[in-house]
Amino acid sequence: MPESSPPKILVLVAHPSLHLSRINLPLMQAASALPHVQVRDLYALYPDFVIDVAAEQALAEAADLIVWQHPLQWYSMPPLMKLWLDEVLAHGWAYGTGPDGQPAQRLRAKDLWLAVSTGGTEEAYHPQGYNRYFFDAFVPPYEQTAALCGMRFLPPLVQHGAHHLSADEQAQHTQTYVERLNAYPHWPEIAEMGECPTCTVPQDDRPALATPLPPLA
Repeated sequence: MPESSPPKILVLVAHPSLHLSRINLPLMQAASALPHVQVRDLYALYPDFVIDVAAEQALAEAADLIVWQHPLQWYSMPPLMKLWLDEVLAHGWAYGTGPDGQPAQRLRAKDLWLAVSTGGTEEAYHPQGYNRYFFDAFVPPYEQTAALCGMRFLPPLVQHGAHHLSADEQAQHTQTYVERLNAYPHWPEIAEMGECPTCTVPQDDRPALATPLPPLA
């Protein structure tokens, strides 16, 4: 009996200064060596911030697992990663209603995994730390983005204190990342997760597409 094909994994890396990274660069290099993983360095691909939306949508739709890998910047994602969301996860394609009047969730039933690093230590993400909140407080926008698109949001992989990692800590985190990518979808926590919630967006919550202007004579 033929073995089932491995899951398709798409890793989107967004780091404005990847050559200076002490954790995201080795993670990207390790993921790139895995045969069933496609890695895209967004800042190398789109230095002018002009995203090939059709290409990105096709790759995302073909994947079983989409990974957003980036450093936390101002308690969120780097600007090019946010632009990817704005343009690729378009209304009428990733969520809402499509031109045919049917729900437009082209990424439905896929998994989304966040692999994020922080400059601050774990103690900094605490009510008594300078960031004032536990790290989990900054995760809901990611989780809800997944839910709106009909995707399942997997527990994030977080590396705190990235600027001060020892070589051993860096190697251990990279090994964990590779092991998780290789083990997907056979993660113990996935078996315990329920279905992704359904988020129906009323049609009148979004403006109708403008009628295109006739071509100039």
